[in-house]
Amino acid sequence: MQPVPQSAGSGAVAADDHVESVYSKVSWRIMPLLVICYIIAFLDRINIGYAQLQMKQTLPFSDAVYGLGAGIFFIGYFIFEVPSNLMLEKIGARKTLLRIMFCWGIVATGMMFVQTPTQFYVLRFLLGAFEAGFFPGVILYLTYWYPPARRGQMIAIFMTATTLASVIAGPLCGAIMKWMDGINGWHGWQWLFLVQGLPSSVLGLVCFFYLQDKPEQAHWLDEGQKKVLRDHLDHDQGLVAGAGHGSMWQALKDPKVYTLSLVYFLLLGATYTMVFWLPTLIKSWGISDLFMIGIYAAIPNAVGVVGMVLIGRSSDRMKERRWHFVMCTAIAAIGLAVTIFTQGNFAASLVGLCIATVGIASATPLFFTITSEYLSKAAAAGGIALISSLGNLGAAVSPSVTGAINAATGNPVNSMYLVIALYIVAGSLLLWAVKAAAKAAPPRAAMAGT
Repeated sequence: MQPVPQSAGSGAVAADDHVESVYSKVSWRIMPLLVICYIIAFLDRINIGYAQLQMKQTLPFSDAVYGLGAGIFFIGYFIFEVPSNLMLEKIGARKTLLRIMFCWGIVATGMMFVQTPTQFYVLRFLLGAFEAGFFPGVILYLTYWYPPARRGQMIAIFMTATTLASVIAGPLCGAIMKWMDGINGWHGWQWLFLVQGLPSSVLGLVCFFYLQDKPEQAHWLDEGQKKVLRDHLDHDQGLVAGAGHGSMWQALKDPKVYTLSLVYFLLLGATYTMVFWLPTLIKSWGISDLFMIGIYAAIPNAVGVVGMVLIGRSSDRMKERRWHFVMCTAIAAIGLAVTIFTQGNFAASLVGLCIATVGIASATPLFFTITSEYLSKAAAAGGIALISSLGNLGAAVSPSVTGAINAATGNPVNSMYLVIALYIVAGSLLLWAVKAAAKAAPPRAAMAGT
């Protein structure tokens, strides 16, 4: 009996299933660890927002001191981010992540010994300097494993870590500060930095021994699976929208890179204002228990995790980025407006924050998907880091500005008007900038980048 010939359609389905199995294997191997690392990194970055509620009671720290210290983190980040990403391309992700995570874990733990504003400023600067390169480095690392058509969802999954960290941070920070206060003669905020700082150093060692720099080095992939990845990466790279950058120098000369940096400046300025001042905002609603402040802060962030994944999938499915980003900034602005105009109604204000957090959480992964598709492979290492580092200056400026507004008015709600404006301008500017880039690109590339 002759075997029944396989139809062309069934062969295509089998091939598609094989490709999906390869990417599934890659994702389960590298993504959980990267997400865990980013959760810890983000905890070390934002836990100051909770710690300051208690630090200002035991140390000579005003809102202005806290605002400056929260923002100075991003000055160190700005200075060292581009060199870190360029070094990653030379020495590989494993060594880079080991250096970054081990050092920032030591500094994050050292925050427990802060006694003066100067010490606070120095350690926040060093924390930014050592952490610099982690986020853009991982974005670059993902370009070694995923073609553009799959990258949007992977970046969104990776960035769920920021919202997951925010969900965890509230209850965890509140519980540590409330119930560990006084143990061994230490304040709760000191225990907070110790408990959340040391895991970073341990994870740096795990990354070094567990990850591989590129698919060719992955002992857990066979030769056929490596070929699937290489074929997809090589084929899809030619379809990526770009401005024709052939080198880092060309990226530096392209005004669109600086326009995107400005978009990120506005986006991060707004986002980190919310991150750092959210506990204070909730406290202004009349909530004084530290653990309950953490619980209420976790609710909108949990909603944001769901929104981030769903919007990332929608963007990949529709192969559309710009309008999804604009939608997210609009949702953030609308949600914050609801929060402002329902002051005095706790439930309505919390609903407003939930709406806003869906947009806030979803906008950044979309932005970096757009950026990774805009830059060519040659310019990606430096270009992504350049945009990220310039944009991070927004997060350096905004806490100081909002701290001054809060100190002058005595009400953290007033700084939310600035945040709304930042989101609206960021969405409008990206819509204009990416549309202009798409018109200048060849037809096929323009279609891939929208």
